[in-house]
Amino acid sequence: MTDSVEVAGTIAPAKLRDRRRDRALIRAWLGAVIVMIIAMIVVGGATRLTNSGLSITEWKPIHGVIPPLNLSEWQEEFTKYQQIPQYQQLNKGMSLDAFKAIFWWEWGHRLLGRLIGVVFFLPLLFFWFTGRIERKLVPPLVGLFVLGGLQGGVGWWMVASGLVNRVDVSQYRLATHLVIACLILAAAVWIRRGLAPSDGDAPAATAPLKGMATFLVVLVFVQIFLGGLVAGLDAGFTYNTWPLIDGAIIPSRVYQYDPMWRSVFEDVMTVQFDHRMVAYLLLVGALVHAFQTFRLARGSRAARRARHLAVLVLAQAGLGIATLLLVVPIDVALTHQFGAAVVLIAAVSHRRALSSPIPIDD
Repeated sequence: MTDSVEVAGTIAPAKLRDRRRDRALIRAWLGAVIVMIIAMIVVGGATRLTNSGLSITEWKPIHGVIPPLNLSEWQEEFTKYQQIPQYQQLNKGMSLDAFKAIFWWEWGHRLLGRLIGVVFFLPLLFFWFTGRIERKLVPPLVGLFVLGGLQGGVGWWMVASGLVNRVDVSQYRLATHLVIACLILAAAVWIRRGLAPSDGDAPAATAPLKGMATFLVVLVFVQIFLGGLVAGLDAGFTYNTWPLIDGAIIPSRVYQYDPMWRSVFEDVMTVQFDHRMVAYLLLVGALVHAFQTFRLARGSRAARRARHLAVLVLAQAGLGIATLLLVVPIDVALTHQFGAAVVLIAAVSHRRALSSPIPIDD
């Protein structure tokens, strides 16, 4: 007996129809938020690749919505930028028009973050006050909003690291900012998938798949964090050969910082090596999981999802290799970043679908 049939026995049919309609609305709303978060992740990658992230040197959550409107205001923003090390050491002599180009990337990134907050918060209030959100959904949805607000603060914390004594932001903070963005994305996908009806797969067949599916989600997050370190250190612009790094599969100078743990976060060669190795592990894990689901749940929706996930991971690996060999062209690099978000969504959605949907409240 499916979850929907069991619920139908305890809730009046009219009420059940209303709840299903409400859930459809909430899923559509969360779907729109998910699309915007993906866009935010991609635009964030563009701000990094164009070195635009430090072009706005102040955090103005409200007033910052309005960009410079005249030459005097543009000059004021440019003067502030000229005071930081990035301008003085890397961009000395930059024209105002060149500054505008990087300013718009960062302004667009921040504006998109504000829009996501509005698109999430206002419907949340509407659904909540009109009784369309079931009681058990209130804490995770409010928690998601709070996490989004925290992300804004983390974003400024990241930018602030590049305003004094550095010409770019800290790779630690950049990777943290990226991971939190992906955590918000994953949480939204998890909640949305939990509101969908059961896919009809037999629980006995899919239960053994949960462990490997969970491992793949964790591995995707580890890989995204490492990708943030690669971006923060500009590691993709070095050792642009594959499958060899510095002439070897395992280069001799890897993990040579003292203490060794610093190599994982600060050594360009080690960071790129780790990103490659985890990519291989993720690909092997996805292929093994696809075979596992074929063997244990052949013909099921879980098997189809696992197969699709393996294909996405393979495509993402190909994009990563192309990004490296072509020395990080912005279009390929942003496609690779978009691919990371797609792989994360597929992995999280697949894992959530292996569990029962969220029961409907009366």
